[in-house]
Amino acid sequence: MSGQVVACSPQEVGSLFLFEKLSDEQLGRLCAQGRVELFQPGPVYAEGEPATCFYVMIEGTVVLSRRVGGDDVEVIRTSQPGVYAGAMQAYLGDRVQQVYNNSMRVTGPTRFFVLPAELFSEVVHEWFPMAVHLLEGLFFGTKNTQAMIGQRERLLALGSLSAGLTHELNNPAAAAVRATSTLRERVAKMRRKLGLIAEGPFSRDVLARLVEIQERTAERVAKAPALSPLEASDREDTLTDWLEDHGVEQGWQLAPTFVQAGVDVDWLEQVAAAVDEEILPNAVGWLNYTIETELLMNEIEDSTTRISHLVDAAKQYSQLDRAPYRVVDVHELLDSTLLMLSGKIGRGIQVVKEYDRTLPPVPAYPAELNQVWTNLVDNAVSAMNSAGGEGTLTVRTALHNEQLLVEFRDTGPGVPPEIEDRIFDPFFTTKPVGEGTGLGLDISWRIVVNKHHGALRVESVPGDTRFQVLLPLTAETPDEEPV
Repeated sequence: MSGQVVACSPQEVGSLFLFEKLSDEQLGRLCAQGRVELFQPGPVYAEGEPATCFYVMIEGTVVLSRRVGGDDVEVIRTSQPGVYAGAMQAYLGDRVQQVYNNSMRVTGPTRFFVLPAELFSEVVHEWFPMAVHLLEGLFFGTKNTQAMIGQRERLLALGSLSAGLTHELNNPAAAAVRATSTLRERVAKMRRKLGLIAEGPFSRDVLARLVEIQERTAERVAKAPALSPLEASDREDTLTDWLEDHGVEQGWQLAPTFVQAGVDVDWLEQVAAAVDEEILPNAVGWLNYTIETELLMNEIEDSTTRISHLVDAAKQYSQLDRAPYRVVDVHELLDSTLLMLSGKIGRGIQVVKEYDRTLPPVPAYPAELNQVWTNLVDNAVSAMNSAGGEGTLTVRTALHNEQLLVEFRDTGPGVPPEIEDRIFDPFFTTKPVGEGTGLGLDISWRIVVNKHHGALRVESVPGDTRFQVLLPLTAETPDEEPV
């Protein structure tokens, strides 16, 4: 936007604190090559536009705002002469993208001293060379430091995830190995038992009935109902009594397996009716081995399926085989992150999912959103661990003001009010030395706000802390700026 050009007074420009140490010659050059503009109430420039001018307010009232999600959030309002904004990084030249980092408007007639960005860069380099070198070193040094520590933050998260994933993979893998070893033993015993039956004086019809009962018993295992501990105990007692009454030794050892497979007294009566009394114990033992092999194969299947799910979750979390920017279901991202972090969350913390599954997919950088979820879950777990290691982590999704809301709520001690305004600042952390870099929330904020044009905010009281991520439902031009 442009205002009305009015007369420029070197004396008036020199009265502004930014220029008060300049010589008359320097002030004259500023007025000759710059200009004074009078703006009526309204916008002066908008965030994201090319930064073409450096503005210093002479008189009036100026309002600066930042775009957060779909809203313009006011960050400063002042009437102090000499305040400045605009192309403040023009001295860095083409090494950084020269755009306005905020929006500026005025609420009443306001006069600015305006310098074109090229002239501002030129006079700063000419008049203050040492300051330029110091500012350049500070800018790029801070940027490089943030990048290096941001990488360390990612490596720390990766190390934690690797440890958790290894722990989660070890359990089903060990279970599969144990089940395979036991299965080999049971199959060997079943072969021997089958040999004893085959050597007996049994007709082909009896053997056929046994094989048919075996097949139906195996099918019964897959349909076994889930029982409460009390129900299972009562059935075990009943089956033990039946087995002992029918001459089956050590029936108390067989009963739990039969109950687990859904076998009841009625089923055993069918077995007893199908075979002669003298071979009933061997027939029952043979069916027991059949059931055990089915249960062990189910255990192996469950274990290997669990391993497959963990590998799929790791792929989903890392997004190694996916496009960096695409339309995603945030629930898939949340589930993969929670599964990857399950080892770190621990048994004392209950995870509650309150998902609105009707929410549409959203355009996003999924790998980077997973990093946001990781940081927020990690902070919530750390907060609850500091209060005894017990609590509830609630992950909720909902539609909020035409945006997708992802909320992480924990029952930890909360964020003290005096630091709530600082938690998104780079390098600020409340964790013990060595446990945090202070960049987790800063990185998360930049991923959500800068790259996804959303919002990240916190609401906290003791026992109820909520970090809320708001994401737009529709695609904007992807921001390829590094975070």
